[in-house]
Amino acid sequence: MPLSKTKNSCDMKTLNYTTREINLDFRIKVYGYENGVRLNKLVGVSGIIELIGVELLNKFLDRAYRLVSDKCVCRLRRGLVVTFYCK
Repeated sequence: MPLSKTKNSCDMKTLNYTTREINLDFRIKVYGYENGVRLNKLVGVSGIIELIGVELLNKFLDRAYRLVSDKCVCRLRRGLVVTFYCK
């Protein structure tokens, strides 16, 4: 009988940065529609992982840390806009 995959499975991807480091450096705002629900709110690391996943979050964070300006806007094709505001 195969084992069912749980949320804490060992094959999950990990973040390149700590959640403490991300929350200290950025405010993360999400705007758009997700499953027919309109979003326009600030989220933490766990909230953004729930919306876009770890792989995309790592990609967006690398981009945000390289950027010199005050904000980094990342747009997904599904209509979601994620903005990282530097503190």
